[in-house]
Amino acid sequence: MQFSWMEMVLHMGPPALAVAAILLMMGLVSLTVFFERLITFRRSQTHSRRFAATVAEALPKGDLGQVLEQAGKFAKHSYLARVVRKGVATFTHARETADVSAIPPVERTRRQITRYLEDVGEDLRRGMNALATIGSVAPFVGLLGTVLGIITAFQGIASTGSGGLASVSAGISEALIETAFGLAVAIPSVLGFNYLNGLVVREETLLNNSTGELLDLAETWMERDIEVASAAHRPLVSVVSPVEPTAKRARAAMEPA
Repeated sequence: MQFSWMEMVLHMGPPALAVAAILLMMGLVSLTVFFERLITFRRSQTHSRRFAATVAEALPKGDLGQVLEQAGKFAKHSYLARVVRKGVATFTHARETADVSAIPPVERTRRQITRYLEDVGEDLRRGMNALATIGSVAPFVGLLGTVLGIITAFQGIASTGSGGLASVSAGISEALIETAFGLAVAIPSVLGFNYLNGLVVREETLLNNSTGELLDLAETWMERDIEVASAAHRPLVSVVSPVEPTAKRARAAMEPA
């Protein structure tokens, strides 16, 4: 007796059909997560390159207002713009309130960015736990469907009293579809998880390197502030010191002998 794939599915019992429906939902979730993360990463890379080119001149000059403005434009789709905006905003606030806290502005910025990078890492891995779970569980769900299908097939043979090879093989082939379906869901999920994990690692490396460069620039900005403050409060020694001896000699000359 020959069965097509559609006939096998139609001859499945209710338990096997329920397992097949679960595997179908798992496959749809896996594909949704994979393509959503892939689109997010590709879009972030594109906007990050544009953002880096936009602020390439403003950052070394210390034009923080321009950097914040551009970061706000790209922050919706760029992880790099979000990190830079958080770092620059924290540094600006820390520099303005330097007298309140004994912690240097650069150190306060480093601590804040470190905490923020942890939140960004969680956002980068959003949905990947689902991929890992589906990749590990789907084969067992398919095996469960196979066991249920075989039980259903033998119950049918026992109820009808016919136990020929054709009827047994037909029932087993229907049941084995569940195992194949489970593997078809699990294999792409594992491959997709490994690929996305590589993209996450690369994105985190980029953000960590960019954070280090931003903190180096923050130290440069602080050195400039110190130099400007020193120049503004420098004492006028060359102007005041020659005047005082001259005034003393003038008063001594006016006193009577």
